Amino acid sequence: MRIDVLTIFPNMVSDYCNESILKRAQQKKLLDLRVHNIRDYATDKHHTTDDKPYGGGPGMLMKVEPIDRALRKVAGRTLPPRTKKKQVILLSPQGQFLTQAKARELAQLDQLILVSGRYEGFDERIRSLVNQQISIGPYVLTGGELGAMVVIDAVTRLLPGVLGDDASSVDETFSHSPDQIEYPQYTRPEVYKGKRVPKELLTGNHADIAAWRKKQYRKHPSSI
Repeated sequence: MRIDVLTIFPNMVSDYCNESILKRAQQKKLLDLRVHNIRDYATDKHHTTDDKPYGGGPGMLMKVEPIDRALRKVAGRTLPPRTKKKQVILLSPQGQFLTQAKARELAQLDQLILVSGRYEGFDERIRSLVNQQISIGPYVLTGGELGAMVVIDAVTRLLPGVLGDDASSVDETFSHSPDQIEYPQYTRPEVYKGKRVPKELLTGNHADIAAWRKKQYRKHPSSI
């Protein structure tokens, strides 16, 4: 899968994605990650990517021109892309919340293009260049880079072959329901400061273990 990220702080994204599972996914050619500096697509000598909002108000807005040029270079001349296998996503507080189901949907794409903003927000015309908008939660960050990295992480681990055991991404928190937390898990030692591993996990009977785990699934606190 190819993932492109448009940002004015490319090192933030590159540094995170060059560690752990994401690094191995790239080494195994399962993830083709490309990070683009929006400033490279500005035409003035200062490589300006923001400006004051018309009508006044606090803060600065991301300009439409550099992002438009960057997207046409990365995504093609037609914006937003019309193919279902290529999607441009704007990281935005106005977007749909990212869920495990949404991550699975995005993992089916051939190319995912993420646009990360900064400052007070975007020129509204930028929204017309993308297929959809995603938010990682009901709070405000200083920029979209963290949101982009969350999307990359959530999507990449669902790609076949990325995790050591593909079943790891099937039977885990939020996999079966958006408000369901995975069953408790334990490892050695069997007893620690008087707290024991549940006896059901020590029987070696896979059916009994599966039944115990099914009973242990819990509701996420936000859904109670």
